[in-house]
Amino acid sequence: MKLFYPGLWLLLIYSCVFGASPDGSCGPKFQNKCSCGEVDYEGHKQYVVNCTNTGFRDTSVLEFMPEETQVLIFTGNFIPELPWNVFGSINDYSTLTIVDMSNNHIREIRGKSYHHVQNVRRLILNHNNLSISRDDDEVNHHHPRVFSNFINLESLHLTNAFADNTSAELSEDLHDIFMNSNLTKLQKLHLEQNEISHFQDRKVFCDLPSLRDLHLGDNLLKEINFNVTCMKNLRFLDFERNKFDNVKVKDMALLDALERRPGRTDLLVVDFGLNPFVCDCNIVPFQKWLLHTLVTVRNKESLMCSQSNDRIIDLEAPVCDVKALPTVEEVASATHTAILVFLLIVLSFILLALLVVLAYMSREKIKHVMTPVLDNVSKKVHYTTIKDEECPEVHV
Repeated sequence: MKLFYPGLWLLLIYSCVFGASPDGSCGPKFQNKCSCGEVDYEGHKQYVVNCTNTGFRDTSVLEFMPEETQVLIFTGNFIPELPWNVFGSINDYSTLTIVDMSNNHIREIRGKSYHHVQNVRRLILNHNNLSISRDDDEVNHHHPRVFSNFINLESLHLTNAFADNTSAELSEDLHDIFMNSNLTKLQKLHLEQNEISHFQDRKVFCDLPSLRDLHLGDNLLKEINFNVTCMKNLRFLDFERNKFDNVKVKDMALLDALERRPGRTDLLVVDFGLNPFVCDCNIVPFQKWLLHTLVTVRNKESLMCSQSNDRIIDLEAPVCDVKALPTVEEVASATHTAILVFLLIVLSFILLALLVVLAYMSREKIKHVMTPVLDNVSKKVHYTTIKDEECPEVHV
């Protein structure tokens, strides 16, 4: 009777060493809730660990992933807080390139949660409840180095990732994270559906030197109130389904300047689709810009007025006297002139105030100089008066 079965031993060794078995299960630690193995993923064979809607309430099983894992799908669970070393402290996941941890009710990611992720190129954290503020419910959830180990990250997905009613301070917290996480290779950033109304920190994206695609659709933005000129490689700006009722002249000028920047190799593409544009006389500069700008405005022929079904690009039926309205360049020039006039008036008031202050501070010297002059004038007036009194009028 044989006591040695090579195939059985190989199965046991595979299960013990790699935590998974060749039949698609992931080993006993995963409680038969996940699948592990090579599958056709995004057009080619990859080793995928899939734990979707498994009901896990912590991430402890992730320490036992097979080391050849290339794609981790860990979604639909309930993990309010990611602890330190989600993937363990001794494992080496050098082949791991995609991590999807969407829809896990994640509220806090600690600064040391992610280790051994140096080759991850895509991180997906969509549909969570992240809080990254310094002071939220008297708890500091702000960890500036939360993504610091993703040194080769190219795509970061944060769609609907933050807690509801996101405040403007989000931009400051994000900028702090981007600045400290060294995301020098990040090319795509998704921030859709986060109720962002404006960015209080205008340099929020300036520490992402390789950023090419910035997705800000389905937010509450009314203008481009962040620095775009610092993003030298930017090629796509997504503003779909925001709150633009017009596009300001300064924003059009910024986009034109970025498109004409020396050394650019890609066309700049902007999407303003499905915004509530108000088609009155104020929209005409934007209409003209759409027709003449070098910036590629995606689907510009389909942009609609919120109060009708008219296309705002349709200058054959203008909403007002187009000829009477200034061009974008004329508006910019008039604005420049108005600024100069305003500065001239301000400087004049400042000069007048300085003269008054100088006169007050030198009042003793002025008094010393002017007193003899005034006395002399007074004496002359007095002498003339006496003379007139001493010489009565002679009647002939």
